[in-house]
Amino acid sequence: MQLSKTERFLQIFTEVRPGEGSTALLMFANVFLILCAYYFIKPLREGWIAISDISGLSKMEVKAYSSFAQSIFLLLIVGWYARLSGRWDRATLITRATLFCISNMVIFWFLQPGFFFEELPVSGIVFYLWVGMFGVFVVAQFWTFCADVYTTESGKRLLPMIAIGATSGAAAGSWIVDLLVGSGIVPTEGLLIVATIPLFISIWLTRIVDSRQRRISEPLDKSSEEAHETQPEKGVGFLMSGAKLVFVSRFMLAAVLVTLMTNWVNTNGENLLFRVIQETLTEQATAQGMTDPELIRGFTRDQTTVFYGNFYFWVNIVALLLQSLVASRLLKYGGFAAILLILPVIALVSYTVMALLPVLAIVKMMKIAENATDYSINNTSRHVLWLPISSELKFRGKPAIDTLYVRLGDGLAALTVLVGVQLLSLTTKQFFIFNVSLVMLWLVFGIMLVREHRKASLVG
Repeated sequence: MQLSKTERFLQIFTEVRPGEGSTALLMFANVFLILCAYYFIKPLREGWIAISDISGLSKMEVKAYSSFAQSIFLLLIVGWYARLSGRWDRATLITRATLFCISNMVIFWFLQPGFFFEELPVSGIVFYLWVGMFGVFVVAQFWTFCADVYTTESGKRLLPMIAIGATSGAAAGSWIVDLLVGSGIVPTEGLLIVATIPLFISIWLTRIVDSRQRRISEPLDKSSEEAHETQPEKGVGFLMSGAKLVFVSRFMLAAVLVTLMTNWVNTNGENLLFRVIQETLTEQATAQGMTDPELIRGFTRDQTTVFYGNFYFWVNIVALLLQSLVASRLLKYGGFAAILLILPVIALVSYTVMALLPVLAIVKMMKIAENATDYSINNTSRHVLWLPISSELKFRGKPAIDTLYVRLGDGLAALTVLVGVQLLSLTTKQFFIFNVSLVMLWLVFGIMLVREHRKASLVG
């Protein structure tokens, strides 16, 4: 077979073989739509949590403790999802899980402050928890679907290209939000409804790919089903199985430690960025002579939403460039070590600079560099990591690590805020210095994971 015109175009980004182009494009479009929908609602989360005050707690503490609550909430969701995955085939599971999220979006659209209700107690915190669940499951189930569709060999070639769809979808979502809201075409309150449209299309694309793969790659599907059948534990049992992953092998231990450190450091950075934003907005409100509490709340919510809309736009633009031009080439010429270790190296530089100059412009610039690398090159490493691993270990390890241990990293960040604010009264600069020390430990665990991945590749 010869390459089609589409496949020859895709060769710009990665190596594509005859017959692979159409499915790869469908997967590209699918993850593009999912991330586009996610970035319709993500800026709303930051604005809503910014006006969700709890007496005796700073805004950073409210955000950090909400992130910790996400990890507890996620324990319940993981068990529920695992039980359903044993009952339904992958297309049905993805369809129904996505429809459930869409129904939630309609409910939160109705509950938004200043829309039908002035302000429901803790609604911003509940929405924050839900967005965390949405971001984990709708995105994670897509990549699990990818792992089920592609073999190790084809996955190494095509996943970096498909991941471009994720970063471009995130960038497009941020840009569309700015366009729709800035022009007045869609009010801020309407973004949740608009976000349902790409999710409905995503369901349709998933079912097309699933139907196609079941026709042309039946042996692969059977092996995937067998892998699911090897998981007898469900519900709470599944959660305990995930918690015990560190004892399975040195590879799993290293993967868990790197995941914990990555999210601990990054969430610390997100909390500190939020703290600097709120401090800056308080100064601006004072400088403008605002005294009315309701006026200050409106100003804080709107400006926080605007800031994060712009912030996510630039994060995703840089991530798109890195994913399109750097990720696959870095993997090809530098190997797994290069794509895994580049993020902690950039984080080390970024947090050192932020510790020296903890002002909003610098913090924003450094966090854009860190997050863009995380969403592109490091995201590729997270999926390439599992390619040489057996199907049984893959289905046990990847879902738990991508959900449970990711949120446990957020929990460690919440603990950092609790100790740093309530017990040690750390300044913003001191928090940044603490993050630098965490990055050093992260690098050590990263080197350990590179060695274990190399051993697994040799065995495979």
